[in-house]
Amino acid sequence: MAQLEGRVALVTGASRGIGAAIAKRFAAEGASVAVTARSVEPHETLPGTLLDTVDWIEEHGGEAVAIQADLSQPAAWPQIVARAREEIGEIDILVNNAAAAFYLPFTATSEKRFRIAYEINLHAPWNLAQLVYPGMRERGEGWILNISSATSHHPVGPPFDDFAQTSTLYGSTKAALERVTTGLAAALYDDNIHVNSMAPVAAVMTEGATALGVVPDEAVREAESLEAMAEAALALCSTTDPAMTGRITYCSPILAELGLPVRTLDGKETLEGPRADQAPRP
Repeated sequence: MAQLEGRVALVTGASRGIGAAIAKRFAAEGASVAVTARSVEPHETLPGTLLDTVDWIEEHGGEAVAIQADLSQPAAWPQIVARAREEIGEIDILVNNAAAAFYLPFTATSEKRFRIAYEINLHAPWNLAQLVYPGMRERGEGWILNISSATSHHPVGPPFDDFAQTSTLYGSTKAALERVTTGLAAALYDDNIHVNSMAPVAAVMTEGATALGVVPDEAVREAESLEAMAEAALALCSTTDPAMTGRITYCSPILAELGLPVRTLDGKETLEGPRADQAPRP
């Protein structure tokens, strides 16, 4: 039986990259998936749309619905959940993946960008969790996964490199998200709702990360694949282990800890490992 058969998942930021990969992997394991992002139309410079994600899922025999929404607008949060419930049912799994990744010096960071970063990266995950919690509590189980970043770590210095200076805003939102993760895990433990965060050890070379061009060379060399991120997300959103909650996890280490292989997004092939340049096993 597929690991997520009969489950309903909501994945934010799923037009491309990590969110799209997670949505596809979940659908391959039997979940009905609601995917949301700011636009369903092609981006000016980046490939991938919500409709592309839905089309891939449906072509592989799954069920998905695209919900256009701007997560920087609080009014959108209840609308997303209401639409998902109406289209595919009560939400069992919430993956907060959408993020505003501004890499700017302190002196060049506007109040508007500061607000948007916190609305999308922290306030939206908090409020979406509040909105899906009653249904999870009623059914006696649920899974919330917050996608974080290694930028939550405090920079090393002095001296400080350029990345340490430009990743302050993004990193601070992810550090706050990780603290929210452990707090929600404690608050929802008695309701059998698993709450975890997961991040790449260094980076995932998504379309967005490549376009930004701000990922340090060392992180590029250690980059993990979209397939690995999706597999780790699947593990954290299907676990029934009562001890597997409140974890601030990282992609390769959690896969190694659980002894799990990386599979293709359709679940049909096993890959050699978490690196993006590793090929399927013959």
